[in-house]
Amino acid sequence: MTGTARSLLDLGDLGFEQGAHLLVQRALETLPPGAELAVAGLDPALVVHLEAWCRGKGHRALRAEENDEGVRATVTRGRTDLDRWARAERAGRPEPGGIVASPDPSWGLAARGALVEPGGPPLNADLVERDLVWAELAPSLYAHAASAQWDPATAIGWDAEVALAPEIERAVVQIMTFLVENEQAALVVPARLLARIHPHFREVLQLLAVQAADEARHVEIFTRRALLSSGEMGTSSVSGRESLATLLTEPDFSLASFLLSVLGEGSFLNLLTFIDRNAPDPVTRQVARMARQDEARHVAFGVAHLQHQGKVDPTLLGRLRGAVEQRHQTLVSSAGLNQDVFDALVLLAAGEWSPSGIRRGYAAVQELQEEMDQGRQHRLVRLGFPADEAAELSALHTRNFM
Repeated sequence: MTGTARSLLDLGDLGFEQGAHLLVQRALETLPPGAELAVAGLDPALVVHLEAWCRGKGHRALRAEENDEGVRATVTRGRTDLDRWARAERAGRPEPGGIVASPDPSWGLAARGALVEPGGPPLNADLVERDLVWAELAPSLYAHAASAQWDPATAIGWDAEVALAPEIERAVVQIMTFLVENEQAALVVPARLLARIHPHFREVLQLLAVQAADEARHVEIFTRRALLSSGEMGTSSVSGRESLATLLTEPDFSLASFLLSVLGEGSFLNLLTFIDRNAPDPVTRQVARMARQDEARHVAFGVAHLQHQGKVDPTLLGRLRGAVEQRHQTLVSSAGLNQDVFDALVLLAAGEWSPSGIRRGYAAVQELQEEMDQGRQHRLVRLGFPADEAAELSALHTRNFM
């Protein structure tokens, strides 16, 4: 087989700087290792470029003849390319369901289903097990999230008239300030987590990226509403920041999702509904509604992930309980909800300073807290906790809502 060219490739006047290597490569792929290919052409630099290209690819090029009509060289097919791709493996399967349980770190940023050349640097990701991050609902939730994105500049009627009594406006500003603080925490947590996930689980990465983008929008609209009339923000309590700091320090993906999305953002669904129901102006009502539709999706992913995890990890409920108890113990000496926020919620629901109005507003906030508690219990039961244990754990949730 060697020593005699099996086929001839005539490049005409096409040079390597014009793409001739593609034709040479294609011709060699049809030959077995050790076979020869005659390459002819009119480009005066053909042999020089051909020899250099062959060295880089593991082939061997020998000058055969040269005259006024061009050159002809002989290329012996090497084994390097064959061996390299013979050792390659697929990064899972290309179809949507082709996800492996534990992707190889050396796949790095390779697309799922790609043929991965061996020898690449390992990816610096520690969440490399499917069951640690997955939810069967993730692909459809991402599709919904991508289609439900909205522009803060146009989705909110910022030109609507907002003419509130100064005390009511200050209450709205205080509530918006509290929301900004909490949404900033809700932005940082998924942003930190997605950087640790192997990109093989791309739907989870995409979903968390959109979740972070959602929270960035919420920070924007709550800030803009707070500054709409007064130009000043409200107060930020130490206890509130202490509570949020415990979310940022949780390294476990499932526990972080549980504390943030299932308990915290779940409670915020009730808070945003409360603000919508008692909003004294159309802008406040709109920002609460737009944020709530995003937060509902975040909660859905958190619940779906933990339901999936619960099927493969018999210790999950114990770990979730431990996370709640540990956070409660950490915050046991904190002051709880910022008093300014509580009072602002009372005034928002009251709408006036009369004794009957304040009584009504106070009762509404008490009802809000009861709704938050019932919502947490419902989600805990969905995760597998008995009703009595769900009630006990919900009662231990931070008084700061998130």
